[in-house]
Formats: sequence, C-alpha cells, structure tokens
Amino acid sequence: MLAERMKNFSGSATVEINNKVAELKAQGKEIIGLNVGEPDFDTPDYIKKAAIAAMMNGFNRYTQVAGIPELRNAIANKLEKENNIVYKPSEISVAAGAKQSIFNAVMALVSEGDEVIVPTPCWVSYTEIIKLACGVPVLVPADEKNGFDLDIEAIKAAVTAKTKAIIICTPNNPTGAIYKEATLRALAALAVEKNFYIIADEIYEKLSYDGEKHFSVASVSDEVKAHTITINGFSKAYAMTGWRLGYAAAASEVIAAINKIQSQTVTSVNSVTQKAGVEALEGPQSDLNDMVVEFARRRIYVLERLCNMPNITCVTPKGAFYALPDVSSCFGKSYKGEVIKNAVDFCRILLTEKLIALVPGEAFYAPGKVRISYSNSMENLEKAMDKMEEFIKELA
Repeated sequence: MLAERMKNFSGSATVEINNKVAELKAQGKEIIGLNVGEPDFDTPDYIKKAAIAAMMNGFNRYTQVAGIPELRNAIANKLEKENNIVYKPSEISVAAGAKQSIFNAVMALVSEGDEVIVPTPCWVSYTEIIKLACGVPVLVPADEKNGFDLDIEAIKAAVTAKTKAIIICTPNNPTGAIYKEATLRALAALAVEKNFYIIADEIYEKLSYDGEKHFSVASVSDEVKAHTITINGFSKAYAMTGWRLGYAAAASEVIAAINKIQSQTVTSVNSVTQKAGVEALEGPQSDLNDMVVEFARRRIYVLERLCNMPNITCVTPKGAFYALPDVSSCFGKSYKGEVIKNAVDFCRILLTEKLIALVPGEAFYAPGKVRISYSNSMENLEKAMDKMEEFIKELA
C-alpha cells in the first residue's frame, strides 16, 4: 500500500512529455522538441575545465551540507553586486538544482493545512511540492491584460489567516512575464503587513529582453528580506541543467531548517559541480551574453510567426525562453476526423501528425494555451512554425 500522500499530488507533466518524445525518437521519428525548458547551448568550456580540474585534484568527497564556503561566498558576492541584496554566506544553502531549493523551502515553512498562494499560469512543480508538504495551493490568476503581471488586488483578496507564503517566478515560466518593480514592491508591503513569506524563484533572471530589468523583491528592505527566500541556480544562465546546482538565500532560521532537511535527503551537492559553480559566477560572462542575444533573435521570430497564424494570439514575453500562445480558436475543429476539445488534444495530435512537441497549457493552469520553448535552433524553429501553421490551416 502506498502512502496516502501519493493520492494528492501528481508527477511532472513536462517530464512526462519529455519521456514521450524520447520514446518516439527511439522509434526513429524525428521530433522537434519545443517542450523542453532548458537552453540548447552547451555548458561553457571554462566551467567544464573547472570541473575537470576539481576531479583531477581529488576534490571528490562529501562537502558541507550547505555547500562549500568558496561557492557560498561567490553567491553572496553575486547577490550583493547584481541584486542589491546582502546575505552572509551562512544565510545561503546550495542544493541539487533550484527545484530542490524550492522543495526545501516549502518543506521548511509549510505545515499541514497552511495555504500557499500561487499566481497562475505557473510552473508545474509549485502546486505539487506544496501538496507534498501537506499544504494547500491557492491559485490566483495573473493579470493577462497587463502582460501577465501579478494581480496584487486578487492576491490581497486571497490572503487568509492560514496564508504562509506565496511563490513567484520572475521572469516567469511559462508566460515569459517580468514582474514590474512597482508590483513587487506592493507585494512586499503586503507580505510584511500580513506576515507571510515570499518564495522568489529567480532562475531566469539573466534572460530578459526589450530593455526590461529583473528586480529582486528581497532588495526592497531588510524587513522584506526577512520575509523572502530568494531562489536561483545555474541551469538556465549557464546552460548547466544536467549539473544540478541551485541555491536558497534567506534568514538564518530558515536556512538552518533547510540545511536540516538537506542533511537527511541528499546530504550535500556534487562536489565537482560546486567547483564548476564558482567558476561560472566568477569567470567570463561572454557565453551568457551571446546566449541572451540569440534567444532574443529567436523570440522575435517565433512571435512574428505566431501572430501570422490564423486566429492565434500571444502576449509578448519579456524574459525566459517561452511563449504562451492562445490556441483556443482551434477547439471544436477537427483534424482527420478527430475533434480538438482542448490544448491537450491540440498538443497530442500535433505531436502525432506533425512531430512537433509542445506543452499543453493545462499543465500550467492555463487552459486554452500551449507553451512553446524557443530554446532550440533557428532551423528547427523555422520547421516547427511551418508545420504548426500548416496544421492549423488543415483543421476542418
């Protein structure tokens, strides 16, 4: 008999789609995957060399639970210099990816029955991590008419005596929205007034376009910082998804709890990966800059193509590497006799018939929409947009 908690949450929808794509590729089918939330660039050589040097120098043993001092110092320096937040190295905990940092934070904060506000559309894992902690996700739609910025009035209305935290992601997955500084300051004031935490997922902070600037909510004041857990990592900015390296920065009491959880789960993060992380932060940033320029080029191309497809609309993403077009105009139409009832059907048939993999909006609490990741080559994006437009025009 499985634990009762297994009935209350589900596995990652995006991982399931990744597995389906891998299955089809194993059958010899050439799938263009616009479902994957990771850069298609390789990890920069200077980072790889740091890892190789660490291995060759025998740095292959357990490290401190919270991470090696060298890395926590580098993270503290980065947060002060780039985000205007002063954390001591002792207020930082390194984890096996930003996802684990979020998991640790939720487990440290949330008791049974506590409520955690989640603006939607949202990343697939937030709600399920909350459920695993026996908390209650409270879904609050973002302001789509305002570029999917946070709806502060709706959030305020959702706060109750049981509200323990809110999880925000900016730049956002899946919308690509970058929350406005004024909006984040309003959220910060609300968190202090109502005494709840802000879990700020900033994993996409380096990926912004159109002159937009990322703003870290913890930088508002020391009082707001005490109510904030800042989450970040190396996966997106440094193309290090498989290295599994992230971190949380928060008040000492929260970090102590996070470290206690980590000591009984993974013990410590891969030693070699941590050395690579130090080099990522302190080494040249030219690879990152080149990647952002290329993502910006792809974003413009995908948006132009989507806007020229019949009845497809899309809010302009300002960051990350996702677009979230509305495909609901296709519902009720059919392809080869099969009626498309929702975005799940749209993505399933598109994958089967045109070998293009997208993620249905239902995975992000965004019915009627699909998530397109433009972290793929321009050649593949061109083919994928051609096939998607062809598919839509062929609907009866």
